[in-house]
Amino acid sequence: MSLKIIFFVTILFLFTQESISQRNFDGSNFLGITGGYTMFDIMTSDFNTKQAGGFIGGFSTRGAFRNDFDLIFGLNYFSNNVEIFGAASSSETQYIDYNLQGVQLYFLGSYNIIKNYLSVEFGPVLNVSGKLKLKSETFEDYILDGYTSLKAKDIQEVSPVNFHLHGGITGGVKNFRLSAQYQYGVTNMLGKLNKNDLEYDNFKGNSSLIVLAGIFYF
Repeated sequence: MSLKIIFFVTILFLFTQESISQRNFDGSNFLGITGGYTMFDIMTSDFNTKQAGGFIGGFSTRGAFRNDFDLIFGLNYFSNNVEIFGAASSSETQYIDYNLQGVQLYFLGSYNIIKNYLSVEFGPVLNVSGKLKLKSETFEDYILDGYTSLKAKDIQEVSPVNFHLHGGITGGVKNFRLSAQYQYGVTNMLGKLNKNDLEYDNFKGNSSLIVLAGIFYF
């Protein structure tokens, strides 16, 4: 993934964080550090996939907006894994490990069920990622399930920019909370494959991401 993209997203995060701080209505503004576990999958009928674990970490700011609502803006770095079924021969088949790394920028509304203790969050997420990389070159020439010539190495150039919808719940105390969230990709993350003159030219797939995280607020 391009360092220029990471730099741009980071600057945008810092700018928006400052804007939220200045618009804060009651002076309640927190900087958060997030770390957590991800379970990632690709929702598609074009491949036989299996969900796998990864990790996520980043920064966020939470500021009181109005009444029982907060605004949250954040930047996460992620490393997600997924497995796709393939074969070297009729007797040598297995799920092949892929890794997807990138950053996500999110802007969420938060409704406080119990202020500083329990809230639900919702909003859009911008995902910018690199290749869907094979974890091992050993499996480059494996033929993917359902195809005759499509190799494991042929599907690494996925769409780098995607949008997610986020929904989740966060609970804990003022300075530490646990979060459970789900993100669904509304854009076709496999769309770029359709430009690569492969065996098939109508790939469709949406990312599915579960995140279990802890957030320290300062």
